[in-house]
Amino acid sequence: MSRISVRGFAVASATAVTTVGAVVGVASGSTPAVADNDFEATAADTTLLADIPAGQQAQVQTASLTQQADAQASAADAAAKKSAEENARLQAAKDAKSKKSAADKAERQRKEAEAREKEERANRSAIRSASSFASQGSYSVAEVQAMARQMIPADQFQCFSNIVNHESSWNYRASNASSGAYGLVQALPGSKMSSAGADWQTNPATQIKWGLSYMDGRYGSPCGAWSFWQANHWY
Repeated sequence: MSRISVRGFAVASATAVTTVGAVVGVASGSTPAVADNDFEATAADTTLLADIPAGQQAQVQTASLTQQADAQASAADAAAKKSAEENARLQAAKDAKSKKSAADKAERQRKEAEAREKEERANRSAIRSASSFASQGSYSVAEVQAMARQMIPADQFQCFSNIVNHESSWNYRASNASSGAYGLVQALPGSKMSSAGADWQTNPATQIKWGLSYMDGRYGSPCGAWSFWQANHWY
């Protein structure tokens, strides 16, 4: 039965018509229109198709359609497999690119951290202590600011300067008669600065030393103190 295709039914139909015509021709005494060889081939086809009962022809058609569906399903499976392999390849390439990007970012961050640490070490090594400044009878604002620049880390100087600008306008002898606050950073009371040096009333370097220590100890840094000052207008 598997040898018979849907095409066979078309052949069978044509053959049946031809055969009937030949029989009619013979009965009427006329010459058959089909050559002997063609007739024999047609008869052979007719015999082969005749082996299939009429009731089973639908089953043969169904079997043929099933074969076509199986072929289409096989082709679809192959296409799906190929697509899955391509997607896996693309995802692997994407993952590799992401990992490289993350590694490059981590390396940049490491180098930036090393550069910052190097700069901070350089700043710390360049910072002068309060005792390294010669004592003077008086100091101008420019001189006091120059001392502060040499005593405070470069990345913290502006924050320190902002606070001093608001507290004393860089006047190391500034005094608040009502509260008792004194000096550049308006220590309250001013005598607190004696922990940095006995000359706290007359030496701006001593006041700067104490003010920096206070800001570092309470707020982590002058910039931390400045952030608090902006929110509260005191520190």
